[in-house]
Order: sequence, then structure tokens, then C-alpha cells
Amino acid sequence: MNNEDKKNRKKAQRSRISRQLLIWYALSLIGYIVTLLILIFLAWRICSSITWYATEPLYWILQRIQDNILFVAGAFTLIGWTAITYYFMSKPLRYLDEVVEAAEQMTQSPEKQILLPPAMLETQNEMNLIRESALRDAHAAKEAEQRKNDLIVYLAHDLKTPLTSVIGYMTLLRDEPQISPELRAKYTGIALEKAERLENLINEFFDITRFNLTTLTMESESINLTRMLEQITYEFNPLLAEKNLTWETHLEPNVQIICDPDKLERVFDNLFRNAVNYSYSDAVIALTLTQTGTDAVIEVKNHGKTIAPEKLSRIFEQFFRLDSSRASTTGGAGLGLAIANEIVELHGGSIRAESENESICFTVTLPCEKIV
Repeated sequence: MNNEDKKNRKKAQRSRISRQLLIWYALSLIGYIVTLLILIFLAWRICSSITWYATEPLYWILQRIQDNILFVAGAFTLIGWTAITYYFMSKPLRYLDEVVEAAEQMTQSPEKQILLPPAMLETQNEMNLIRESALRDAHAAKEAEQRKNDLIVYLAHDLKTPLTSVIGYMTLLRDEPQISPELRAKYTGIALEKAERLENLINEFFDITRFNLTTLTMESESINLTRMLEQITYEFNPLLAEKNLTWETHLEPNVQIICDPDKLERVFDNLFRNAVNYSYSDAVIALTLTQTGTDAVIEVKNHGKTIAPEKLSRIFEQFFRLDSSRASTTGGAGLGLAIANEIVELHGGSIRAESENESICFTVTLPCEKIV
């Protein structure tokens, strides 16, 4: 339902309440006048059936009423009309007071259910929906902030560990000038490895800043997606060799798409890196590219530990990490898949993840450029 439909519905609701109040007001006035006439008629019939004497006090009162019957009837009518009008004029104000109290309740005690008069049932339901939505948003924001704070604490700790190692091995190299070439090479290699880990962690800090403070924009051009994937897979060969992994590729030739190549390359870089990190050793990573109608479908499938459904449903959330142990090989910031998801959606596509029987599969769907 769009905003215009919502406005029309709220306007119709207000009109319905107004019409209802006016109808009740008119019926109350008519009912009061009819009741007053019936009472006057019954009083006249009863008084006419009784023999009255001038010495009786009630006779004098009744005589005065009879002589001024129009005035008395008018006075009762005016009193009744004033009372009914006051009641129905104050009713909308009471409704307004109820809404004001409900609004205060939403800010002070949002966990409590809002209750309004039956005539305002639709307003009550809408306010409860807003209240529940606000609670969900607040809870989600609190969780995201907590995950981010935890991440910064973890990363700060992880930054210290490789930095300490780098300083330690560099100090050894400085203080032991007569160290053997083999040991010197070993210490240098370890220091380099820790320095590279440190660089990766610093890059993750920049990712956090860019993801939260900037909006991704597109610089589109027509590219050959098949060639892009072939090039990226080739660049990943050294990383696969470390775990004795191999590619199994089935790429449809000359699939053309319009995209931002730098951003799309980051999507596949994240997916391939995850496939390597979470694959068993001596396994195969399958990559397929097919063109279905106007869409290009890319599947990245690896063999690894099955992802639990509750984790799979959150895998594209910011700062969510599959690996809670913060291992150095898989311990990322939890932003890679979240950013990949945003980039794919920016291209008008979609990304999903599936996992069962020790298999993990990411499927990316992107709109194609028709080749003339």
C-alpha cells in the first residue's frame, strides 16, 4: 500500500468517526425530544384522570405548569439539548486525550499494548503496528550497534597480536646480526605474514567506515562477464594451492552485462574468498555461469561444514560472522557478504545462499545486456 492509499484510508476513517458522532448526536436529540413529548403526554393524561382541589399544594404547582406549558417544555428541551451537545462536543476531545496518552505511552512504555475506545479500533491497530515496528527497529539497531562494538573490540585485540609478532621478530633480526640465513629467512617470512594480516585488519576498519558513512554509487559500462570470471579465478589459483583446492568451471561464453566492474569484482572476490576459507582441503570449488532469458546466473559451490539454518538466514547481515572463534584465516569483519549483497541489489540483481550435506552454494542473479 502506497502513501496515497494510506492517506485516503486515514481520511476515510476520520470521516467515518465524524459521521458516526453526528448520527449519534442527531439520534440522541430526536430520542430526547420524543421521550420528553411522551412524558408530557403521559403526565397530562394522569393529571387529567385525578380530581384536584384548590387547597392542595400540588394543584397550585400543576396549575402554574399548565399556564406556562410552552415555557416549561422549552426549558426542558434547552436543558436536554445543552447536555447532549456538551456530551458529544466533549467526546472528540476525549478521543484526542486518549490518542495523546497513547502517544506518550509509545515513548515512555512502548512494550505495553495500546488500548483505545471501540470507535477508534482502526487507530488503535495502526498505533500498535507503529509501536511494534519501532520496537523491532530499536532492537535491530541495538543489536547492530552491539555487534559493531564487539567487532571493534575484537579487531583491536587482533591488531595487537600480529603487531606484537612483527615487532618481536624484527627485534630479533636487529639484535642478532650473526643469525643464520635460514633462520633470518624464517623470521622475515613470519614477520611478513603477520604484517600482511595486520594490513588486512586495517583494511577491514576502512570497510566499516565506508559501509556506514557512504552510499555506493554506480559507474556502469558493458563488460564480458565470462572473461571477468575467468580472470578472477586465475588470480585465485595461488590461494587455492595453499589448501590443495581446484576449480571446476562451466562458464557460458560471451555473457555481456552492464555493470560497475570494480564493484562487481569485489562481489566475486568476496564469494571466492569465502569459498576458499570455508572449504575442506583437497576439495573442488565449482563455478558455473549460465544465461537464462535476460538474466545471468552465477553459482559458487564449495564443500565445507554445513551452515546452520539460523546462521544462513543472517549471513548477509552487517558484522555477522560464521566463524566466532576469530581464526586468522577466516576471521573477517563480517562485512564482505553484506557489501556484496548491497552491490548486487544496486545492479538490480539478487544473491542467495544455500547449505546442506556439507555443501555451500551462493547464487548471484544479474540482468544481462542483450547482444544484437
